[in-house]
Amino acid sequence: MSTPNPAAATPVDTVTLEVDGKKVTARKGEMIIQATDAAGIYVPRFCYHKQLSVAANCRMCLVEVEKAPKPLPACATPVAEGMVVRTRSPLAREAQKGVMEFLLINHPLDCPICDQGGECKLQDLAVGYGKDVSRYHEAKRIVKDKDIGPLIATEMTRCIHCTRCVRFGKELGGVMEFGGLGRGEHMEIRTFLDRSVDSELSGNVIDLCPVGALTSKPFRYTARPWELMSRPSVSPHDCVGANLDVHVRRGEAMRVVPRENEAVNECWLSDRDRFSYEALNTDARLTRPMIRRNGRWEETDWQTAMEFTAAGLRKAVSAHGAGQIGALAAPTATLEEFYLLGKLMRALGSSNVDHRLRQMDFSDDEAMPPFPYLGQEIANLERLGGVLLVGSNLRKEQPLLNLRLRKAVRKGAHVAVINPVDYEFNYPIAHSLVTDLMAMERALAGVARALAARKGVAVPGELSALIGKGEPSSDEKAVAEMLASRTSPAILLGSLALSHPHAAILKGIAQFIAESCGGSFGMLPPANSVGAWLAGCVPHRGVAGSSITAGKNALDMLRSGVKAYVLLGVEPELDCLNGARATGAMHAADFVVMLTSFKPSLYQSGAVEYADVWLPLAPFTETEGTFVNVEGRAQSFNAALNPKDNARPGWKILRVLANHLNLPGFDQMTIAEVRKEVTLDNVKPLAKLSRYPHAAKPDGMTLVAGQVMRIADVPPYAVDAVTRRAPALLATADNPPPAARLNARQAAEFGLGDGEVARWIMQDGEARLPVMFDERVPAGSVLIASGYPESAGLGAHGPVSIVRDKA
Repeated sequence: MSTPNPAAATPVDTVTLEVDGKKVTARKGEMIIQATDAAGIYVPRFCYHKQLSVAANCRMCLVEVEKAPKPLPACATPVAEGMVVRTRSPLAREAQKGVMEFLLINHPLDCPICDQGGECKLQDLAVGYGKDVSRYHEAKRIVKDKDIGPLIATEMTRCIHCTRCVRFGKELGGVMEFGGLGRGEHMEIRTFLDRSVDSELSGNVIDLCPVGALTSKPFRYTARPWELMSRPSVSPHDCVGANLDVHVRRGEAMRVVPRENEAVNECWLSDRDRFSYEALNTDARLTRPMIRRNGRWEETDWQTAMEFTAAGLRKAVSAHGAGQIGALAAPTATLEEFYLLGKLMRALGSSNVDHRLRQMDFSDDEAMPPFPYLGQEIANLERLGGVLLVGSNLRKEQPLLNLRLRKAVRKGAHVAVINPVDYEFNYPIAHSLVTDLMAMERALAGVARALAARKGVAVPGELSALIGKGEPSSDEKAVAEMLASRTSPAILLGSLALSHPHAAILKGIAQFIAESCGGSFGMLPPANSVGAWLAGCVPHRGVAGSSITAGKNALDMLRSGVKAYVLLGVEPELDCLNGARATGAMHAADFVVMLTSFKPSLYQSGAVEYADVWLPLAPFTETEGTFVNVEGRAQSFNAALNPKDNARPGWKILRVLANHLNLPGFDQMTIAEVRKEVTLDNVKPLAKLSRYPHAAKPDGMTLVAGQVMRIADVPPYAVDAVTRRAPALLATADNPPPAARLNARQAAEFGLGDGEVARWIMQDGEARLPVMFDERVPAGSVLIASGYPESAGLGAHGPVSIVRDKA
């Protein structure tokens, strides 16, 4: 539990005590260790952590309390008015030294080879509280280690049984993967049934472990802590913008650890944020510009590459007009890169610029607020009383937001979901409506009807045709009742809702539900999508939502095609929801320039065949910029290390390219000058559509005999080019091999067996994939993940036909 804010306390809620001769004020109910921490008085500890429950099992925090018959644990002793505490008295020191002697009895003397050496709490406290001679002569215990997965290395002989890892899994991670077996010195901390640790937050036990029992497997034996320089940065992989520190040695990122920010990520990181850095040190990095001449790729210098790129773009404008040039940006780009990309395109005369690569419905573009907004501060999620998640696998998509929601549930909140897949959550779900993809809007409309009847509110005329009439189901009524009866309710739309063929309808109905129950409405867009909206990297708005002449959105650029593309960090087949259409559009273009951090390969991207220029793009660790998270918090950061070899930050590449094109307004010499042009002072967070959507038109989403509806979700480690190349992440349970997942009964109707390979045919393409039985998938549906080369030949969400493979 978080320590309450003392500043918010009233005099009635506080007590005054004396600690080491100093008057200290604390809240009633606080423990001594919380009061001493707030007062800057250090008390040694191992098992205590401010975000975890009190275990009081290490006893290192024993202190003397006046009138108490013996030393008391500071972490488990509440403060009292007039209490006198001594943390450094002879009695306290003797107790602390005795505890340290017992802890060292079985601890191995392997500090020289321990990865925790130099930042080990046991090492540090042994200097202050240990003895120079051991009185223990018996044999030390030995604990055999188990392989618990690709992320965490174990040396459990070092374990001091603080149980931090156990409590983290039970209380915060939501998956009790660690537990204690045995008693006394024979106790072992191990995983249940010797399974691997698969939680999306598992890496946090590395930070929590005060000794070297649990360490980072990718980092193991690569560097010493005192060799590393710590550089602050921000994660680009989801809409939270987790604060982190990149540890650098000799120009290389060696590891990533969390940087505490209570308002954003507290002191935690998702595994995706922690281990994705591995991809940046692989041989897959593109470090020199390359151009294709006469069908052959050749390395070149920046001057030649820029001249070649500028000539190709000028030729396309001259031959086809500015309207036939388009730009697509990955949502992981920075605010400054988004801005300069949009500015460059508009200076060329085209507004064809977009970052919404996994969106199908753009009909509500004009009605959208300034940016897709959470509807509240991130920290407020743990204070909600009721939540309806629509089209969201929140646990894997936004692990740190899910952590906040889990806290709310532990305080009594109720969560309901409307999903096309029965995703696993790590907290109880009060009501779960699992439907096929196109029935999601009907289920949400049923909730809206039930809530309108419950609250006695009228349905707006423009929504009445979408919400319809009829008696809601019992499940829909239950969800409506939950939202109406809970305090501070919220409706949140996840990635599957935002990529839905009728996303505008889902947003409109969700907003009506939020307004009817007096709650908040929010969206959970990918990565730095908020920054892209604010920087004008959308075809219908300029900086901060200013009005401009609209161009083609991402889907239109791929559907009708343009003659030249500028791709900022995008691998079209893998980053676009409709990989088949993206591939076709790239092959049909006359000129394609890619700003990319990695060498495209025939396996991971067909850019070897269709691109004309590869410009080495510096990833987030090697550039400075700004990410804006889903609550509208702008977080600027500097480069953690210099760009590798000839790679360059995206904002510099775009600025120099504009100079080669002789475009005005690109004289910025520093990123501060670029940032100054993106004025966001008057932009206010707003989670409200300016108008409700109209009824959807037929869109080819009706199934015929022999078809099922494909659900194209994106696994957590396939969301962007960096995570797709991080070796340790790719070896985890959250990155299973691509397959067509459907329930056993549905597979039997098509005569398909588990593991059987079949052809999956859609309007835009096809793929050969094995069948995998998955009871989470409802009838009439098949779950085929996007973001993988094996499924890149398919379209987006939509009907898919099945042909049994005779090969």
